[in-house]
Amino acid sequence: MNKFEKNTLRFLLLFSIVSFLNLMRKPPVKDWMLIFLFKGYLSSILDKLVVRKGYVSYPVKLFKSFDISFIFDYLLYPIACVYFNQATKSSNLFGILIKSLFFSVPMALIEYFFETRTSLIRFKKGWTSFTSFYSLTITFLISRTFIAIIRKLSNKPVQENS
Repeated sequence: MNKFEKNTLRFLLLFSIVSFLNLMRKPPVKDWMLIFLFKGYLSSILDKLVVRKGYVSYPVKLFKSFDISFIFDYLLYPIACVYFNQATKSSNLFGILIKSLFFSVPMALIEYFFETRTSLIRFKKGWTSFTSFYSLTITFLISRTFIAIIRKLSNKPVQENS
């Protein structure tokens, strides 16, 4: 692991921790925690599948015991998803779709940079930056749908059994 890659991972870890603390200051905190945990769970499962199938690998890791990208799956991506959900909390469907692009396009471009210029990530077997882009967009929309369903269910009146 060269110095640039090691420092990049350390910076991303520190950036993630600071971002997490910042985003949890905005109410409703329980919604944001639900999204954060849901997204971490979802992205780690999907990344594990993609790695096992051989589409993506992470040659350089900060935490050697993980074959997935720990910082991305458990911190950066869930944090970005919380910010996305905060930005779309009052948006209509069109606004949600457009804002999902504002989040997934930059992330796919950064991932492309890391794939072409570093050893942090490697695409294989036909996986491309476009594949990353649409999978990022779809999972942003899945998390937005998830929290919308949770909010709708939590606003239903509770029926008492007599």
